[in-house]
Amino acid sequence: MSIDSYIEAVDQIDSYKRYGKIKRVVGLMIESIGPAVSIGNVCYIHPSKGSKIAAEVVGFNDENVLLMPYSQISEIGPGSLVEATDKPLTIKVGKRLVGKVIDALGQPLDHSKLPLGLINVNTEQMPPNPLDRPRIVEPIELGVKTIDSLLTVGKGQRVGIFAGSGVGKSTLLGMIARNSEADINVIALIGERGREVREFIEKDLGDEGLKRSIVVVATSDQPALMRIKGAYTATAISEYFRDLGYNVNLMMDSVTRIAMAQREVGLATGEPPTTKGYPPSVFAVLPKLLERTGTSNFGTITAFYTVLVDGDDLNDPIADTTRGILDGHFVLDRKLAEQGQFPAINVLKSISRVMPQITTDQEQKLANDLRYHLSTYEENYELIQIGAYKRGTSKAIDEAIQLQPQIISFLKQDINEKCSRDQALQLMKEVLYGGNAND
Repeated sequence: MSIDSYIEAVDQIDSYKRYGKIKRVVGLMIESIGPAVSIGNVCYIHPSKGSKIAAEVVGFNDENVLLMPYSQISEIGPGSLVEATDKPLTIKVGKRLVGKVIDALGQPLDHSKLPLGLINVNTEQMPPNPLDRPRIVEPIELGVKTIDSLLTVGKGQRVGIFAGSGVGKSTLLGMIARNSEADINVIALIGERGREVREFIEKDLGDEGLKRSIVVVATSDQPALMRIKGAYTATAISEYFRDLGYNVNLMMDSVTRIAMAQREVGLATGEPPTTKGYPPSVFAVLPKLLERTGTSNFGTITAFYTVLVDGDDLNDPIADTTRGILDGHFVLDRKLAEQGQFPAINVLKSISRVMPQITTDQEQKLANDLRYHLSTYEENYELIQIGAYKRGTSKAIDEAIQLQPQIISFLKQDINEKCSRDQALQLMKEVLYGGNAND
């Protein structure tokens, strides 16, 4: 850099510090008189005791500034000083962050110091220009038989995993993180119970998975803004590695809890509740967040977003909105989980929208044949179970009954079992044609 660039940087420095003072605190919201700030800026509140508290500008009420804190606010009182930084939230990112578990502000959760050599990155960025996104033309191997063969995912695809509570979302994410051929995993645990964080890292992810992962954690006890920032932080880290040319897996659990946190913020700032109590900002934030992932001219972000559906209702407003934005969805079925089929992916209700572009005609025929047998059995399930169907009435139903045990066996996979895409396709051929691919 030349001396002129340093002189220009010095000239642009604002040597003044601007302050305001707290006027009132209502619930989650802090209202202050001044300072002069913009939406999204970070401010520091100086309480009467203890260290300063970071907060973000989320709105304005007449001349007053509306702030939401990143932490608890027990020491704040009327008249506490509010210091403006004139900067948005940034986090430190770099290759040395791999293997770390961090919070929504990018600080390690194990009380260690951040590694040296990291750079500052803004957490909130605009989605890329649609014409700067290359098409998805190459499959990514995830190591899960059902997905690789019947719901093939492409590099840079964004997929929703829809399920009720306790149906195996975290377990499936752990399998993908361990078995996928992606270079780096970025895993965001948003709104999780504190107990589940260590359980996921040690049991579902394991040492091998953690070695090539960065885990971002914002538990349910943290303020709403921290849960939202956890999602933005994980996405910004993924974008950093994508721009370096890596194929990144981003796994976010869950979008529903991000929407709930945004609902808290929206209602606190005075937005009207609309669809099922969600304010309009929720439906504006989701596309901006989800569209940031995908392909670029450098690398890819293959994203998996879990969506918690209350009472397994797939028409919930958040589930419906998310499904419309993403490039496919996997539905985890409670009924299959109760029958001991794990991962409990309901193949007939799931879809990968880019699968026709990234698979051969033969692979598509295999998947369609297996789906046909599954759907035939499903349609006639009650007749078969009560004995009302007579063998020989329909050749298609006879074949479906004969193949059903092998198909279910194929769809099951042990948590620690790894299966390559080629192996999955070969197994599917054996199930359908007895090993002869030309039948």
